Formats: sequence, structure tokens, C-alpha cells
Amino acid sequence: MGKQKRVVIIGAGINGLVCACYLARAGYKVAVLEKRKIVGGCCVTDEETFPGFKVSSAAYANSLFLNQIVEELGLRRLGYEVLTRDPSSFTPLPDGRFLFLGKDRDMNTQEIAKFSTRDSENYHQYENALDKIARFVEHTTTITPPHIPPRTLSDIATLARLSAKLGALGPAAGIRLAKLMTQNAVKFLDSWFESDTLKATLLTDAVIGAAPGNFSSYILLHHVMGEAGGARGVWGYQKGGMGGISQALAKAAAELGVHIETGAAVKEILLNNRGATGVALEDGEKIPADCVVSNADPYVTFLKLLPRNLPWLEKFTRKVKKMDFSSASMKVNLVLSGLPSFRCCPGTKAGPQHRGTIHISPSVEYIVETSNDGARGVPSRKPMIEITIPSAVDPTLAPNGCHVMNIFVQYTPYALSHEKWTEETKNDYFKNHILGVMRNFIENIDNIILGRQIISPADLENDFSLTGGNIFHGAMNMGQLFHLRPVRGFANYRTPIQGLYLCGAGTHPGGGVIGANGLNASKEIINQHAL
Repeated sequence: MGKQKRVVIIGAGINGLVCACYLARAGYKVAVLEKRKIVGGCCVTDEETFPGFKVSSAAYANSLFLNQIVEELGLRRLGYEVLTRDPSSFTPLPDGRFLFLGKDRDMNTQEIAKFSTRDSENYHQYENALDKIARFVEHTTTITPPHIPPRTLSDIATLARLSAKLGALGPAAGIRLAKLMTQNAVKFLDSWFESDTLKATLLTDAVIGAAPGNFSSYILLHHVMGEAGGARGVWGYQKGGMGGISQALAKAAAELGVHIETGAAVKEILLNNRGATGVALEDGEKIPADCVVSNADPYVTFLKLLPRNLPWLEKFTRKVKKMDFSSASMKVNLVLSGLPSFRCCPGTKAGPQHRGTIHISPSVEYIVETSNDGARGVPSRKPMIEITIPSAVDPTLAPNGCHVMNIFVQYTPYALSHEKWTEETKNDYFKNHILGVMRNFIENIDNIILGRQIISPADLENDFSLTGGNIFHGAMNMGQLFHLRPVRGFANYRTPIQGLYLCGAGTHPGGGVIGANGLNASKEIINQHAL
């Protein structure tokens, strides 16, 4: 064994921490540098903004985080604990009706039958069909995408294995997968269901975090993917807030000898004629490394952290500039003096209507109209709102009798037509539009709000280094998935710069609290930089 190789990882988000743990397990000397005061990136618990409350300020639910990582790194003994939600979904309607969905098949049948007997019978076939495809897609999350067309024997072998697994799905599932990858989600759901309420509830899974007009059917698979919630496709809350996942990873990293430094903002990736040689911090300190791994998105990595005017890198950076980083998502966090009472399902004691995701998007037409507003570059007049109240399941998040509400809002542009978002314009939009919509469904909302935190797309960029406010480090559309993520020819976590790798959500398999990006990147680094 030669000299222990030094690795510097830029950013202590989920994928950076996962990558650090696996590299340290393999014998590398790893340092993780994080510019913020806390680790976790978007997966954090904020205990400062509202003293006494624990708020998941950005990411707010978990299903996709790989059980493989949980088991191999022993995260459960370090505080990783996912609390399941039952039911998992609640859609209130203006006419007093509502729809619950969850993991109980009989309940789903009864609930959907309120709107359509035919749909109640089709729904289980729909879930089974998507589940079969999701298992195939889940297999692809932990592989390095091959070049297409193949360049090496390894590419050919990987494509052959994928073809065999795809063939094993059968013709019907193969056709459905093709439709999911190419068809508008509204049309896909129309082919299965007649109930507008059911279709609207499911459609939200296809548009969360997406730019206006992007109704990708592919994201519907997230409805049935993952087992972090205790069962397939069941989303849950991390006990103590989403930062619990990051803290468990940080503890695992520390046990493996990883050095994590917060408040350490990287200014530049250092290069010589052979490749990356380390990083320089904003305070002037230079940290040498045999390998540099960026958990930042591709735009930040190549257009902000590297020296400018590198002619040999110009072709690659042009591709990065063309990546779609558009987004239209706003996050609002509220602390409450009590639970909301829904007009269609009243009551302020914790009930099924409070446990899961609350979809305030009562029809497909409603979602399309709010998307059309966003496509015109204006905040949606009647925004699509997704609400979670994790304290209804985890009482450790708030003082006795109080609660935490997370609100995901679409569509809000990165900037307003003539100005940037300000505290005044954010508050006005909250009062006039977000709160205005919520009043139609929650009768006591004005009386229970103790405090609010409004995070615009521009805030997501400034506070979490998400270019354009895109929560996925780049849109997850057909042009930016699998072998095309982040750009064609570089889906293997490597870059044109020797010794510089990517491990963030801008790589395959994309965004979400999954950890696979960091795991996959560590494998490629180990293969290329064997000890």
C-alpha cells in the first residue's frame, strides 16, 4: 500500500457526506469543507429561526434514501429514524369532500370509490404496474451510466445487463416505461383514471420542483419508489427533522476518521497542468489534495469555483451553461399555536388529515392554470400548495400544543418582472395568494400562525447554492437524465479535469434525498485512484 491519498470534498450535503464515508471506509484521508455553519445542505433542521421549534427548512420528507447506505454505515444506531405516515396523502376539496390515500389497500379502494368505482379498481393495477417499473429504475440508481453509444467493453456489458432486466419486465411494462419517459403526465393519468380528484392528487408528484409546463411522467415513479418510510413508496418524516439524516451521516463520517469543517467556504479549485491539486478557501488557506470531489451543482463547480479563461475547458463549460436550472418553487415554513381545522374535515386534534402530505390542488385544471401563470414568468395567482405537518407525527419538533407546518409552493419565478424578491414582496405574496388559497380550505389558519419563514427561489440559490433555485441541481427532464446527466459524455462522475469529480444531485440519478450520487461517485473514485 502506498501513501494514503488525500481527498477534499466540497460541500457537506447528503451526497458529499455519503461519498466521504465510503471513501474513508476504503482507506482514504478525507476532508469535507462546508461553507455554512451546519452540515446537510438542503437536508437540515433549523433550531435557530424559531427557538423551541425544529424546522426542516428545505427538504421535508424521506422515502428515497437508500437502505443500503443506512445498513452499511450503521446509521440507525447514530440517530437515523424514519417515522411512517398513515395515511400518507390527504386532498381536501372546496365542496366539502376529501380523498385519503395510504398503504392500506382497502382504505384506498373505499376512498377512491367515493369518486369513481372504476378508478378504485384500476388504482391497484396502476400501483402494481408502476411498482414493477420502479424496481427496474431503482436498479439503475446505483450504477454508473454507460456511454450511449458505448465506448468501452464496460459500457457494452452494462447496456447488456440493463437490456436483459428491461426484457424481463415484459412487453407491457416496457411500453409503459417508454410512456413514462416521454408522455405528458396528464395524458398518462388520463389513460388510467376518470376521477379528476385522483388525477390531480397524483399529478402533484409529477410537478413538484419542476419548472412550469414540465409535466414529466417519469417523476410519477417517485410515488412508488423507495423504502425509507418502512414500506415501498411510503414517505415518512425523519425523527427530529430532516437534519437527523445529515447528523447521522456526519457521526458515521467522524467515526471513520473524516474531518468535517464548517464555516469553510471554498473560493477556488486549484489546478496544475495535470489536473486538480486541491482547493483555496475564501480566507486564503490552501488545502492540497490528490483528488477533489464537488458536491456543488455543475454550474457552481465549473463556472464559479474554477479559474476562468481555460480554453481547453470551454467546450465543456458551454454544455454546462446550457443545462436547465430553471425552477419555480417557494418554501414556506410556519410555526403554529395549534393544528389547522380543515373545512371538509374539521378538528384540531391530531387526526389522519394532519399526518400525511396535504395537497391543495383540487383539480387538474387548477394545476395546469397555475403552471400557465408560471410559464408567463409571474407568480401563480392560485398556487399549487403541498403541506406537511411533521409535528403531528413527531411531537419532539415543537413545544407542547404547538406545531410545525412546511409548505411547498408552485409556481413562483426566480425573479419578479421588474425586481428581485424582497421581504416585502415575499410577505405580500404569502398574504394575498398563499394564505388566500389556504383560507378556502383551513378555517382557522389566520388564528394559529405564530411565525413564518419564506424562502424564494432566489433564497434557495443564495442560502443553499442551488443555481436558479432548482432543488434538483438541474431539471430532471429527458435531456438531463441517466447518461445525459449532467451532460453527454460525462455521466460517470468524472470531469474533463483529472482528479476532479462530481458527487451532487447534478449527477445520476438526480435530486431528492437519496444518497446514491455520493455512493456511485465513491466507487468511481476508488476505481480510478486505487490505494
